[in-house]
Amino acid sequence: MERIFGLDLQLLQDVVLTAVAIFILFFALSYLLFNPVREMLEKRKKKISDELSEAESSLHEAEAMKAEYEAKMASAKDDANEILDNARKKALKNRNEILEDARNDAQKLRERAAAELEQEKVHARDDLKNEMVDIAALLAEKAVSGNMSPEIQEKLVNETLQEIGEHTWQDQ
Repeated sequence: MERIFGLDLQLLQDVVLTAVAIFILFFALSYLLFNPVREMLEKRKKKISDELSEAESSLHEAEAMKAEYEAKMASAKDDANEILDNARKKALKNRNEILEDARNDAQKLRERAAAELEQEKVHARDDLKNEMVDIAALLAEKAVSGNMSPEIQEKLVNETLQEIGEHTWQDQ
């Protein structure tokens, strides 16, 4: 009887030879195919790792830039507030200076008006005095009825003025 499957020496040699060939083929393929694939996978893994670390670094830089931007914005707001405060102070100072100048000008106008008023009073007194002298001269002329010389008239006027007194002219 013949067997379908027989364990003989030839089969055993074929099995060993096939196993050795498969083993050699495995190492050869491993060396030729698997190692380059492994290297490629390692390179890819390293590239991905580098990209992740670069992305993380970029994220940190972006966060730092954001913080710097926010600090600059806060500083800009502070600077703007400071500029506005300085402008307000300067405007207030200018307003006060303008008011002070206006007060000084008003005071000068008052003083000038008072001086002009005083001059007008003096001028009015002089006019009144001259009028009184003329009236006194007319009265004296009428009283004496034209017989007096101009020197006598002048003397009479001066005597009359002395009798009336200087203060009488100034009190009016």
